[in-house]
Parts: sequence; C-alpha cells; structure tokens
Amino acid sequence: MQGKVLVVTGALGALGCVVVETALSRGARVASIDHAPSQLPATSKHIDLGGVDLTDDAQAKQAIDAAARHFGSLDALINIAGGFSYETVSGGDIRTWQRMYAINVLTALNASRAALVYLAASKAGRIVNVGAMGALQAGAGMGAYAASKAGVHRLTEALANECKSKITVNAVLPSIIDTPANRAAQPDADFAQWVRPQELAEVILFLASDAASAITGALIPVSGRV
Repeated sequence: MQGKVLVVTGALGALGCVVVETALSRGARVASIDHAPSQLPATSKHIDLGGVDLTDDAQAKQAIDAAARHFGSLDALINIAGGFSYETVSGGDIRTWQRMYAINVLTALNASRAALVYLAASKAGRIVNVGAMGALQAGAGMGAYAASKAGVHRLTEALANECKSKITVNAVLPSIIDTPANRAAQPDADFAQWVRPQELAEVILFLASDAASAITGALIPVSGRV
C-alpha cells in the first residue's frame, strides 16, 4: 500500500473503517467517501468526503474528482457502500427492490464510471467491489438483496473485460460479516463462524495491491468459517 492512493466508499461503516485504517497504517493515502456527513479536516494522507449520495452520478463524479484533485492521482477504488434488507417476495414492497438496486449497484456503478479515467492513468489501476455469497443462491427473504448483489457480480465481470488492458476489477464475496449490527440482528448465532472485518480487509487490500496484477474479473468467496 505504500504510496498508493485509494478511494474507499462506505468508508464510515464497520468494514469501511477497518479498510481505511489498515490502508493508512501501511502507507497509503486515502479518500473516504460516505453518505454520512464528516467534518474532519483534510491532510496530506487522508481526506473525508461526507454527505455524498453515490446513487446520484453527479455527486459521485464530484466526490471522485475532489479526491483526485487532492492527491493528484488515483490508484484504486474500493466500493464498499451498500446495504441489506430482509424481506420476502410475496410480503414485501417493490420499493425495497428499487432501494437495494440503488444502494448496492448504482453506488458501485457511479463511483466506478467516475474513477475510470484516473485509474486508467495509474500504472496499477484497481477496482474492488463487495458482492455477497448470498447472491450465489438466494434464500427466503433474500430476493431483493441477492438480486442487487448479483448485479454487482455482473458489473464486476463486465467492467473487468472492458478494462482488461488497463485496470483490474474484482469482487470479494463475504458470507456474514461480524459487525455489531449483524450480532444484534442474530444474537443467537455463532459469531466465531463469521468473517471478521479485518480478514475481509486483508483480501480487499491484496486485490488493490501490485501483487494482484494478474487477477481480474474474479469473484472471490471470503466466507469465514460458515
């Protein structure tokens, strides 16, 4: 990560915070983008871009452009922004499907489109998306979420083929991430079986590194011990 310039979306979430902190500790410079507001001052190593709605392509472009201006270049985009909803097809609301598509697919699409010109100029341009193991075969109540994450998988594959000579594009597919929110939602689960944020961050940052130059279009399961 030494000297790399990373953009991390969803940077204030449970996984995003770990990715940002780990990257900074290893010498990267990081632009954190999140929907939540942030008042932290910018430094030569880190800039917080808060209050950004990445479902809006204009706001996504504005944020990515601001990150590129601040650091002078971009090497990697890590698309973590997203969300989850558990709702059956028969008893659910069509608006849940629209919301899942917007916050899982459009956020990654808009950020990626805005970053392509900068990443193509890097010697080692990288995009890393966050898909889901649960999108490989959807269970009951997982329809809207799984469909949206399957969209992230297909976006990853299509963009990898379009950018094969310039940028690598891959996705990690976690099972259940061990976060406070997930523990609260499933208090009787065996948390030791879940994938820890630091474990997932290690795979993400590997894919963003020079060592992953030969990997593109991959959907990599990171299932913990599930």
